[in-house]
Order: sequence, then C-alpha cells, then structure tokens
Amino acid sequence: MNKFLKVMLMSLIGLVFVTGVAVIIVLYILDKEETKGKGMTIDEIVEYSYETPEVTTDLDDGTFVRIQFQILTDGKKAREELEKREFQIKNILLKELSLMDEEHFKKDLTGIEKSLQEKLNEVMVDGKITDVYTISKITQ
Repeated sequence: MNKFLKVMLMSLIGLVFVTGVAVIIVLYILDKEETKGKGMTIDEIVEYSYETPEVTTDLDDGTFVRIQFQILTDGKKAREELEKREFQIKNILLKELSLMDEEHFKKDLTGIEKSLQEKLNEVMVDGKITDVYTISKITQ
C-alpha cells in the first residue's frame, strides 16, 4: 500500500507540474504572439514612424526615379535609431534601385519595400522595422 501511495503522489505532482507549465505557456507566450499581430493605433504609427528624405537616382536602364518612404518601427527607440541611420537608408536605397529597370520598378514596388525592410533590419540594434510604405514615387 505504501508503494501505491508513493506512485499516486508522484503522478499527482507530475500532473500539477505539467498543468502549471501549460498554463504559463498559454498565458504568457501565446498571449504575446496574439498581441504582436494586432495593429497599432494611428497615434502609435505616427509616433513610431520615420519619413525618409526624398531620394533621386538612376535605374539600371538609364531612367531616373525620385522616391520617398515612410518607415514604421516597433518602438520609440527604434525610430530614434533609424533617424541616426539616415545615411544607411540612402545607401541601401541607392544600391537596391540601381539594380532595377523602370519596368521592374513599376511592377514590384512591394518587393522594393520588403527588400528595404530586410536590409534595414540587418543593421538595426534597438528594435526593428515592421513596415515600409512608399509615400512618393516619380519615374522619368
């Protein structure tokens, strides 16, 4: 009987432990993933975004483009860091755009935004870029 009681007690302790771990996972980890996907308020978007200067450069086929982006970060520190990295934004833009021709530029603006987002996230330290929006574009 004593051995049976020990097995039951150990099983009960194990069950309580597994239940506790499951509750922690559900309440903390999964809850953070759900809130990460929720949209920001417009006030947060404005506070955490950075408007790039207008950049004019030539494309691979000789045409010119003038473009400007609104870059959304995940927090105030990230936005402040992005402001300091303006020269890197311009450099990344010039490198990426110089490889494109006018047709590619017109058809794949979303690709340019995603590429800029990925390249900037590679250099970011205090946060990350969550979205890039094209706010001005002229090809010539």
